Amino acid sequence: MKKIELLAPAGNMDSLVAAIHAGADAIYLGGTMFSARAFAGNFSNDELIEAIKYCHLFGVKVYVACNILIYEHEIDHFVKYIDFLYQNNVDAIIIQDLGMTDLIHQLFPNLELHASTQMHIHNLDGVLMAKKIGCKRVVLARETPIDVVKDIIDKTKVDIEIFAHGSLCVSYSGECLFSSLIGNRSGNRGSCVGSCRLPYKVVDENNHKLNNGDYPLSMKDLNTLEYVGKLIDSGVTSLKIEGRMKSKEYVYTVVKLYREAIDSYYENKKVFIDKKLLHNLEKIFSRGYTKGYLFSENMKNIINSKRPNHQGIVIGKVVDYQKNVVKVKLMNEVNINDGIRIIDDEDYGMILNTFYVNKKLVKHGNIGDIISFKVNKKISINSPVLLTKDYHVINELEKIIQSKPRKVSVKMNVYAHIGEKLIISCTDNIHDIKVVGNIVEKSKTTEINKDDLLDKLTSIGDTVYKIDDIELDLDEKIFISFKELKELRRELFKLLDEKRIYQKELLYGKYSIELNDFSKEKRRSVLVEEYTSNLDYDIIFSEKENNNSILKLPKVMKNYDNLDIQKEYLVGELGAFNKCKNIYCDYSLNVTNSYSVALLHSLGAKRVTLSLELNHKQVENLVCAYHERYHKHPNLEVIVCAYREVMTLKTNLNKIYGKNDLFLIDSYNNKYKIRNMGDFCYIYEPNCFIDDYDYYKIGINSLRDNKEI
Repeated sequence: MKKIELLAPAGNMDSLVAAIHAGADAIYLGGTMFSARAFAGNFSNDELIEAIKYCHLFGVKVYVACNILIYEHEIDHFVKYIDFLYQNNVDAIIIQDLGMTDLIHQLFPNLELHASTQMHIHNLDGVLMAKKIGCKRVVLARETPIDVVKDIIDKTKVDIEIFAHGSLCVSYSGECLFSSLIGNRSGNRGSCVGSCRLPYKVVDENNHKLNNGDYPLSMKDLNTLEYVGKLIDSGVTSLKIEGRMKSKEYVYTVVKLYREAIDSYYENKKVFIDKKLLHNLEKIFSRGYTKGYLFSENMKNIINSKRPNHQGIVIGKVVDYQKNVVKVKLMNEVNINDGIRIIDDEDYGMILNTFYVNKKLVKHGNIGDIISFKVNKKISINSPVLLTKDYHVINELEKIIQSKPRKVSVKMNVYAHIGEKLIISCTDNIHDIKVVGNIVEKSKTTEINKDDLLDKLTSIGDTVYKIDDIELDLDEKIFISFKELKELRRELFKLLDEKRIYQKELLYGKYSIELNDFSKEKRRSVLVEEYTSNLDYDIIFSEKENNNSILKLPKVMKNYDNLDIQKEYLVGELGAFNKCKNIYCDYSLNVTNSYSVALLHSLGAKRVTLSLELNHKQVENLVCAYHERYHKHPNLEVIVCAYREVMTLKTNLNKIYGKNDLFLIDSYNNKYKIRNMGDFCYIYEPNCFIDDYDYYKIGINSLRDNKEI
């Protein structure tokens, strides 16, 4: 039985080392380009080469995230970057862009591709389509429940990866345009401003505030430790830990927790959770925990509306404040150099460089002690005090990581008979290595004993190996020079290194695609909630079915059981292509380059709506590139008038607050409409977007209005 993979994040080399020595089976990371975590430390090209080699020495795979949308002018550079990764033996690429998925699969046919969660795949048909365009693995949307995950695994041969721990986005990944359209920093381009972590008021139609906390969109952290057994039994290929922006101490601790949980379940069908380690993790980083929609968490329990950042653990409360000196009664221990946060009208954070007990300077405070220390603002009595950084825990973890406890087990064999060549071999149970030395001589004066021989062979220094067993097949009274033993040992492990830092065969292919040529047109379409006869448009899309309009399918599709697959539909997710025959593509397929247009047309799309994130020049570049490469005309649409959706949520705020008509108000007093549709809700930008650019002149066939919500 193949064991489930534990996939760990690495924002830099320190975190990568921490993840490996905590027990990760695979690492995902990003380079300085094309990564959805543009603000992580990330890896230069030289660092990527070093990282891949280091991981492979330990038998750990490396997946490089290239999971952003690619613009037309970036494509050549993107392909060169993929080629660089391919030549340096990366194990897989994590990818979002549909067109680049098709292109890279054709150009590098044996390079493994993983469909990013940014590709918004959440159903069986989406997985099948991802496989069709070249993906070996799919990272499912975090909102996908475990019964759907199981069904997908049972009905496909596609590797399935799911997020098991870490930060959650409130919107479906790939479907959040809040940061892009409001903050000019695109989450689909790796520059999310974290709109869901900002304060908002939730108000009704009368502007009455309904929320108690200030952060109604800020999710708790996912934690599935207690469900590891169910995840293993489901057949999931890989458990993914979020955290490329997190510290190496966080990465080590969370990977260690899941390593122990996974191993214990395989050993005795019980999940072991190290309570001390979990407590340490809460000190390092936690927003509070949820089992997420993966295990059907209640909507109200999935949000941490009180705090969008690390909440730490409560260690006491303020019992006195006088003249910038605060007194805190402890309910947990505290030490000098710990980080704390006092929760008042405004949070107050600090490092405890000095503090006192009974006017005596101390380095440690016990439960029940009243400690005092200076602050530079007035603090309210009874304010809770949180520990947000445990100095001792960080130091302890630093020592563990630096000791590099993970080793690769090897067995050695020494064959030394007088008159025959010395042979030293080893195996890591995958590779068998042998080195041959000089002819063994009979000792004339000083013979080598077994203890000396073992000492010289096991002195392997700062390598990744540990010798579990050595078999000695020796004559008595032989002489072997220590210098020869040292040289042979060095050569032996050098050869083993080379075997473990493997190089796969490089295969290159050519890109080709079959496309129809569409005529140039000047059309106008509209999307409405419900068809009415007074609409003067060439094509009418509607959210409610009508014989005079084309039905818009939801962006989140559970199944397609009730659809007439021969009818025309406006679709916004990939799975529909596995069922429907007459498709108009909506903007939520995130088309930003000509290769994506070509792919969707080749799959049967009658018209493709371009991403809302493209500007005029980028649209023109796309159309020109399509003409030049394919010598054909695409059938494209651009949305020019709309209240645009900025988030798609499974967290239904209307149900949480018990109101049909809700709005979000941000700190700038912008008012966002919240719209309830079935099990989901959608958030819309405050003002109607209007674009009067003449798109017809650059080859766009259709302009669309989305009528007021």
